[in-house]
Amino acid sequence: MSDDPSVQKRILRAELRERRQNMPNHERRIATEGFTARLEELVGSTGAASVSCYLSMPSEPDTRPFVEWAEARGIRVLFPVTRDDGLLDWTVGESEDEILGLHGTPEAVGELLGPMAINDVDLILVPAAAIDATGMRLGWGRGYFDKTLGSMGKCPPVYAVVFDNEFVEEVPREVHDQPVNGVVTPTRIHAF
Repeated sequence: MSDDPSVQKRILRAELRERRQNMPNHERRIATEGFTARLEELVGSTGAASVSCYLSMPSEPDTRPFVEWAEARGIRVLFPVTRDDGLLDWTVGESEDEILGLHGTPEAVGELLGPMAINDVDLILVPAAAIDATGMRLGWGRGYFDKTLGSMGKCPPVYAVVFDNEFVEEVPREVHDQPVNGVVTPTRIHAF
């Protein structure tokens, strides 16, 4: 295997993407129930009144049942909206519509609140390809969340949402990579 972390990342991402796409539907359903329950527990234990959460793609851990649960309880949910400059805008998605963003990811439609809106949440939930035992996050290579988290002065807890087999011993890392405070899988919540 190459010593170049960016090459190692590409190889690992390809493996993880394939594994996710090949996951049987019944396993995905069970995982979704687990994710929803763990995320509800996390919100309960942190007392978060406002969270940021992404809308998942079909192969990702399904965040939608959690989002519905949170909104039904009056928890403010901010959704990321990709921009050309590599930053994220945020919206509460008032219209409850979805569009595909710049990179084919689902995005909520609503008033754009600008990149600074993320500073007002109590808990940040981010997608990841994998998380390692030290809290290092392997993202999907676009750098949106690394830039966002790296630019925040006072960052609330950040938890990545991954399947159990994506919480691994070690991921390749580069200087710009941002660690997370914890990881949520279908079976557990782990804080670093």
